[in-house]
Amino acid sequence: MPDDFELMWGDLRPLGRSASSGGYFRQPFTSPERELVAWFLEQAEARGLRVESDDFGNIVAWWDTGSGPAVLTGSHLDSVLDGGAYDGPLGVVSALAAVDLMRSRGVVPSRPVGVSVFVEEEGSRFGLACLGSRLATGATSWETARELQDRDGVRLGDVVVGGSSSLLADVGTFVELHVEQGRDLVDRGAAIGVASEIWPHGRYRFDFTGSANHAGTTRMEDRQDPMLTYAMTALAANKQARLAGQRATFGRVAVEPNGTNAVPSRVTAWMDARCATDAGLSDLVEAVTRQATDRADRDGTTVEVTAESVSASVAFDSSLAAALAADHEGGDWPVIATQAGHDAGILSAAGIPTAMLFVRNPSGVSHSPAEHAEIADCLVGVSALADTLERLTR
Repeated sequence: MPDDFELMWGDLRPLGRSASSGGYFRQPFTSPERELVAWFLEQAEARGLRVESDDFGNIVAWWDTGSGPAVLTGSHLDSVLDGGAYDGPLGVVSALAAVDLMRSRGVVPSRPVGVSVFVEEEGSRFGLACLGSRLATGATSWETARELQDRDGVRLGDVVVGGSSSLLADVGTFVELHVEQGRDLVDRGAAIGVASEIWPHGRYRFDFTGSANHAGTTRMEDRQDPMLTYAMTALAANKQARLAGQRATFGRVAVEPNGTNAVPSRVTAWMDARCATDAGLSDLVEAVTRQATDRADRDGTTVEVTAESVSASVAFDSSLAAALAADHEGGDWPVIATQAGHDAGILSAAGIPTAMLFVRNPSGVSHSPAEHAEIADCLVGVSALADTLERLTR
């Protein structure tokens, strides 16, 4: 089993990796991500797993054993721009390795077990996080999703056929293993944790509009500069999030006409906001929007705010989390909250009993080439996932 995991992990490491940054560019339906999907299909075939896919690009490899509501595990293979190796793929590789481990133990599950790969979890190409799982659960309609465009203007509807999905029709439980994207487990000295909840979060587009002009001949007091409004809004977001003990990040900006010697006519910026409660998220976005509007009035510019995606808080099944966390060698696994979004949150919101396992990340860094997990902890994660699947399929 250790060799299986490490061999699989070694196969994946070079795919989509930047030679300059060491980070990963595995955007959905691009060559690196398609190579990963091809690798997954090969792994499924080698294990005799039956592969099923839907009209959106989601895949499940089924271990057809037993009967009744299936237990699904897995994660995603895409990455953020210049992302880390573990976010997503660790859950897929661990799921395959867990199947291997269960078989080596002579386990014959009483229910079918599936290993899933959900497409476009990060929203790094078409802008909507957890897009594949949203489409599979019906949380987002194909009529809406097919009009989504990437940065080059390519529509999702031009990339996949779309239509419907029945992948989750017989799923009774979903368990997602994921690298932790913070330092909670490091601080607790624990290799494995179980999720209690996902913070509510959203992506908001701020469109700042002003007047293009000459950078040299236009007096400062005569400008309607949207870059200034944006800059003050980014500072306001930082201050409001700090005051509330929450999260707000402007991580993407587009400027027009994007010239060094020109006052810009337009700045488009995207804010990611996350809070401990739904009300807190609403209050934070409202406060930032209010300060942006006030500043725009002073700058002679305008601002329009559009919520591109908003995910409410998700409380995972507490009894399931408690059961999975209890009675392990060395003591119970800690039950912790996460501020990151996951496909598990979408399936939970759709009414599927769901749990998450986290593997310790010694750096605490994620969505970055510095994201990391020790092989020893990954192997503990495989064993923990196999134990969990056994419990759920007895």
